[in-house]
Amino acid sequence: MQDHNVFNLFKDRLEIQHFNLPDADIILYDNVFTLEESDTLYKSLYSTINWQQDKIKFYGKEFNVPRLTALYGDTNKSYRYSGISMHPHPWNTDLLFVKNRIEILAKTKFTSCLLNLYRSGQDSNDWHQDNEKELGVNPVIASVSFGETRPFKLKHINNANLKTVSIPLNHGSLLLMKGTTQHFWKHKIPKTTRAIDPRINLTFRIVHS
Repeated sequence: MQDHNVFNLFKDRLEIQHFNLPDADIILYDNVFTLEESDTLYKSLYSTINWQQDKIKFYGKEFNVPRLTALYGDTNKSYRYSGISMHPHPWNTDLLFVKNRIEILAKTKFTSCLLNLYRSGQDSNDWHQDNEKELGVNPVIASVSFGETRPFKLKHINNANLKTVSIPLNHGSLLLMKGTTQHFWKHKIPKTTRAIDPRINLTFRIVHS
């Protein structure tokens, strides 16, 4: 009953878009958070999250990952991707607020949140799939955005005839990816030469032990 009452508080402002893509189940929810909530969360997350600069090896050389990251969640749910092993900080008040809100829409209880801070247009995330074994089969990924709108690019890994899809991820939005999406589609946040403000991205997941 409590979840239903909370949902009623924001359902009327939601803008929902379903994407008719083969081998995918993707829904975009805009206005999940009010402008005031989004502004407050952006400022708080920017200044209080324990951001770190990860490094990645490429052809034997070590490079800075082109964004800052952090992992929060259940204390025993570590996460490894692209050769980077992360151990979570405990949930804080801001993340629990966001988590509780989006779990109503996702109908899923998440265990972890991987955060990315894109400081400028030169920060990016190259083509990849969220298909690490810790996420299990057909993982549910809930991606929340605060700050600058950045395009979220998708391309099918097998069907070259399908065009690349571009979804603008706005301040206070939720992109929900389910089903076989991570098996058949790659996604990225491309660089841009435009002068833009930072963006904070929260990707909620279920990390299996």
